[in-house]
Amino acid sequence: MPFRHPDRTHDLSTRIDMEVRERLEEAVDFVCLEALVQERRRRGLPPPAADNHTDRRDYLAKVSAFLTLLERDLTATLTADQRERLGAATAAPGDAETKLVSTQVALARLLPDYWQRFEAVSARYLDGATAQRERAAGDDSGREGRGLLGRLFGRG
Repeated sequence: MPFRHPDRTHDLSTRIDMEVRERLEEAVDFVCLEALVQERRRRGLPPPAADNHTDRRDYLAKVSAFLTLLERDLTATLTADQRERLGAATAAPGDAETKLVSTQVALARLLPDYWQRFEAVSARYLDGATAQRERAAGDDSGREGRGLLGRLFGRG
């Protein structure tokens, strides 16, 4: 249930940030885990395991790459006022990954169509992983340009 975070000591804005961060982390986790699973399938390897150091490293690399792509795409069209508000919202200290996530939380609060744009970037990211897989398999047939239904049903 929204806004049912167990820590009620924070104001509403902070609780909203916490809820948005939680949803964002789940969405990023889904996209990056799916990309990792696709890559593992392509290479004929078993699914990733949470306790495998190499799988964990590969997953974290995908998280960083996806968040960087997301930031680049979503900030490209910001107005000067939006950039200023984003800068103020993400000025807190932290490591690179924390800053990437904080930027996405701020963008989610700033952009009314954030989740639609997130989905579009996610689809491109996963399609890019698929196209990369096809190129690696030597598929030069140009099938990357097919529509969604064509890809699903192997036509085109």
